[in-house]
Amino acid sequence: MKPTDFSKYLTDYLTRYLPVECGVSRNTIQTYSLTFTVFLRYMKEEECIKPERLCMEDITKKRVIDFLNWLERERKCGVSTRNARLATLHSFFRYIQYRDISGLNRWQEILSVRFKKTASLEMSFLTAEGMKLVLQQPDTSNPNGRRDLALLGLLYDSAARVQELIDMTPSDFRFDETVTVVLRGKGQKARVVPLSSNQVKNLKQYMKERNLFEVCNRTLPLFANPQRNKLSRMAVLNIIKKYTDMAKQKMPEEIPMKISCHSFRHSKAMHMLEADINLVYIRDFLGHSSTTTTEIYAKASAKKKMEALQKVNPTIVTNKKTTWQKDGELLSWLKELQQKY
Repeated sequence: MKPTDFSKYLTDYLTRYLPVECGVSRNTIQTYSLTFTVFLRYMKEEECIKPERLCMEDITKKRVIDFLNWLERERKCGVSTRNARLATLHSFFRYIQYRDISGLNRWQEILSVRFKKTASLEMSFLTAEGMKLVLQQPDTSNPNGRRDLALLGLLYDSAARVQELIDMTPSDFRFDETVTVVLRGKGQKARVVPLSSNQVKNLKQYMKERNLFEVCNRTLPLFANPQRNKLSRMAVLNIIKKYTDMAKQKMPEEIPMKISCHSFRHSKAMHMLEADINLVYIRDFLGHSSTTTTEIYAKASAKKKMEALQKVNPTIVTNKKTTWQKDGELLSWLKELQQKY
């Protein structure tokens, strides 16, 4: 069967354009590939067009919108997932509009599909006491417990994203007077992060036990599964949930209801902010491109401070309303005030 124009464009987009021209990471390409896998499934199941017969002319604005609605309705995806899938399609059609100008109007119609607004979720992070409690849970009398302590401690101490943690190898560490680790974040941007002395002790013990200081093992995953491959995101999340659930049984008020891998990164940032560390330094530590992103921690911290202040004595300041607030007639209230004076 002769390849379709869609298959040719998609292959070029994923194998040449993204990695060579744009220089995006392998993880990004895998995420984009997943979007098209799901999209092809939709076209087959709902539009009765098999993947090997799908052509560019079959993809319309209406079908893209129907696909996004199908994600929410049938696959029970959240708005953030819907928006992520749309962002991938937008990227693809921005690439297409320079390759097939005869269909430029159709491609721009697809690019006009809007993202859905999402409700801002409350940031999930642990207090300093909560984090200490979680790190006390691993049983260090066995190898897996020592591994889990090193993993959890490093995830918090470095404020690494979960993918950055998964990608770590022994060669990323420099054991100088100040021990540092190189983290490779979004867009392959690298940053160097210092580690605390307590974390270094746990890490050295773990690496020595696993022979990770040996030259031949310098490029192995720092945290590996029994097959010596990188841990998956789900494996890391399961480790986190195991110990946060244990901590929650002891001090439920210190552990948030919802915990993710990113909660450890949020926790580190909040603790740095509470220690009066400059926002610019926190930005660099987290690898943000702008302090605008980092400011979410300052906002969250202000909210927590307000909640704490309200608990001190919320009844001191009363909530008595003025006359114009009661009847809602600001203009009449102003006129009345003028007559008095």
